[in-house]
Amino acid sequence: FLGCYREGDTDSSNPLWKLLCHNNLVNARSTDVKLDCMEERTLNTMISENLCLLPRLTRTLSNVIYHKTRGNPLFVGRLMHSLNKEGLLRPSLSQRRWVWNMEEIQSRRLPEDVAIFLAESLGKLNKNVQWALFILSCFGASSESAFVKNHSLDRSIVENLEIAVAEGFVDKIDDRYRFAHDRVQEAAYNTVPAHERCRIHFNYGLELSSLLIGEEEASASLLFTAVNQLNLGGPPAVHDKGQGITASRLNLRAGKKAMEMSD
Repeated sequence: FLGCYREGDTDSSNPLWKLLCHNNLVNARSTDVKLDCMEERTLNTMISENLCLLPRLTRTLSNVIYHKTRGNPLFVGRLMHSLNKEGLLRPSLSQRRWVWNMEEIQSRRLPEDVAIFLAESLGKLNKNVQWALFILSCFGASSESAFVKNHSLDRSIVENLEIAVAEGFVDKIDDRYRFAHDRVQEAAYNTVPAHERCRIHFNYGLELSSLLIGEEEASASLLFTAVNQLNLGGPPAVHDKGQGITASRLNLRAGKKAMEMSD
């Protein structure tokens, strides 16, 4: 017979695992075949054959699917099925071939099971890339690349975020970095202990607030971002009275700005 299982999803109570561990007792032979993730070229061949199109025509589609699934066969099938169900990958009677909406597919959120897989794989990334993902997570689900370049504490963050994009953890759409899924953002954020996160948020808030000194007409977005970072840091991150006064003044300024914008 033929069976399959995921590594890490079986334990000593699983009937299949018991059989594999004790097959010598029943004079049975078994062969383990490990299915690794597909390379991008292999994935493109599979997609071109399934869609009955030349490989050069499916290369852009397979590139996006590869970076969203990392070539995992199970998730490739899951993603393509969901794309077809949502009408983003469909047969066209007029063109007599399969067609797809590349822009919509690139911006589409990952299915839940794929996101869980990516979140669990995050720990295998280079430490510098993990750090870059953590910094991005401090600002929410997405952030403009120009903001990251101009205001990051770590100037190598952009280079490492590009690696994260290539690995499928982050999407770069319209010059904006966006986590592939909320679960990936959550996993990246939790790579740093809570007390350290408070300090880092507050430091970001102070750095951004220094850009607002003497700039009464500064960008509202920059002001709100600075205040949000200070507040995420909270009282535990305040080291002296001066920092507390700075945070209070900026919160007041942000409150007044919000009232002006609501009028």
